[in-house]
Amino acid sequence: MKQTELGSTGLRVTPLVFGSLPLGPLQADLDPREGGRLIRHALDCGINMVDTAELYGTYAHIREGLAGLSNLPVLASKTHATTAEDARQHVENALRGIGVERLDIVHIHGARLSDPFNERAEVLEELQRMRAEGLIGHIGLSTHYICAVRAAADHPEIEVIHPLINRGGMGILDGSAEEMAAAISYAAARGKGIYAMKALAGGNLISSARTSLGYVRRLDGVHAVAVGMLAREEIEANIALFDQRAEDETLWRALESRRRHLKIMANFCKGCGACVDACTNDALRLVDGKAEIIEENCILCGYCAAACPEFIIRVV
Repeated sequence: MKQTELGSTGLRVTPLVFGSLPLGPLQADLDPREGGRLIRHALDCGINMVDTAELYGTYAHIREGLAGLSNLPVLASKTHATTAEDARQHVENALRGIGVERLDIVHIHGARLSDPFNERAEVLEELQRMRAEGLIGHIGLSTHYICAVRAAADHPEIEVIHPLINRGGMGILDGSAEEMAAAISYAAARGKGIYAMKALAGGNLISSARTSLGYVRRLDGVHAVAVGMLAREEIEANIALFDQRAEDETLWRALESRRRHLKIMANFCKGCGACVDACTNDALRLVDGKAEIIEENCILCGYCAAACPEFIIRVV
């Protein structure tokens, strides 16, 4: 695949990034060897960046995918820590779990933080220390907020932004798709590397996947798009799409007919509300002491599954 500069980082990345979230326990819960085979296939086909996070539980999958490789892809992870100590632990977990000595990018995982640099000031300072130690190459912000993208654009320590953007604006917490697109353009003009997430709104736009992915990848300032992929044919179809090669219409019709959804095993729900608090998009509520999904709001991010103490929520 062709590569492009990721802002002012000096990193060159493919426009399609392998998003590892769906491989892990929050979603498909693939065996690490099976997930590793998908990652390796993506890398062998030309993708050169893999995105993960402490919350995703996919370090072992990535380690399997990288086994035996001499030229490693760009590796990006995220920490949802609220303290310096936990942030360092999350980075060390990633390094040990993936089996590398350095992460190219580590984001403050701030989906629900409208003011991340005040709310996570201690974490940002620790990430700067780890960057000075050589454990991290670049510091970034992962966010669903337009205001946070604009704040990151003007922050001297933030080099990469991982914003939520899709043509329907689903999941954006403080405005429209057009407003987020304007913030992304502004941030890129300030030299920030931009790779987008949720171009398919967690699967809600999968019936128009080609149109929806095209919308995001053509936005001014978007250098790459992270896409979760669970099959070899998905990987190959998306690479062809991003490379602007001829599309396999039969394959794409099959891919665009798929539908994913959030499943709660209600019989085991104790009504603690942890999932409701974790939801970034007001897509859950408690009804008669049980968690209930508001389907039209759900972007299938899986954060509720990570928060559930009973492990009874899955994206399927």
